[in-house]
Amino acid sequence: MQFEFRNNRDVWAGAMLIATGAVAIFMARNYAMGTTLRMGPGYFPTVLGGLLIVAGLYLAVMGLRRNEKIGGSWSLRALIILPLSLVLFGLLMEHAGFIPALLVLTFGSTIATTESRPLEAMLLSVGLTAFCVALFIYGLGLPYPLLASW
Repeated sequence: MQFEFRNNRDVWAGAMLIATGAVAIFMARNYAMGTTLRMGPGYFPTVLGGLLIVAGLYLAVMGLRRNEKIGGSWSLRALIILPLSLVLFGLLMEHAGFIPALLVLTFGSTIATTESRPLEAMLLSVGLTAFCVALFIYGLGLPYPLLASW
């Protein structure tokens, strides 16, 4: 059996989960862990990071056994628009508020594919933003400003 991992989709997905889990554990290292009954701020990210690492290891090992190749081609449009949408979301959350940030994120995520049309992307963005405002702001009471006061 020959192990080929350079073009193996499950190995790369496992590596991404392992890296994400390791970063979560690394970032939570200075927080108090607490106990299972009285969890500290570092408990959840550490446990979740550990579970991500275990899931990533399982996925990578199964990927080496199955040896499924990455199919299709990479979309340059998606590789540019998706990270840009995430960065704009972070900036707009701080400076413009929840509604503009979520509109930009959902619109950018929708138009990252060549199969979507701008009108559909806008309708989806408005609908999803309205749902998220109802759920997170009014339903859960999260303290995000809807629109920033200039």
